[in-house]
Amino acid sequence: MATGSRVLIGLTMILILLGEMLVPGEGTCQGDIEGLMRECAVYVQRPGPKVNPSAACCIVVKRSDIPCACGRITASVEKMIDMTKVVLVTSFCGRPLAHGTKCGSYIVP
Repeated sequence: MATGSRVLIGLTMILILLGEMLVPGEGTCQGDIEGLMRECAVYVQRPGPKVNPSAACCIVVKRSDIPCACGRITASVEKMIDMTKVVLVTSFCGRPLAHGTKCGSYIVP
């Protein structure tokens, strides 16, 4: 996939997540949602191979409340994010999601 396409997908995902996850009055998850999308989007997007995330992605994962973010993933976001890749990224970065955690409509096995 061309770099320009990846950037466009990443920006689209940021806008969707910021628009749908950070709803006024509902509070926000601890951490850096923008950073997660900027540094980690390429590792969780559909389509594409499963690839270990970068050190920069892991830094953001480690300082973010991933279970909280998972609770705010909508159906439209799930169309662009491969939830098995989310589990791979969080595990690789040393912040594995617990079995049974609900991430959008996906339940971590």
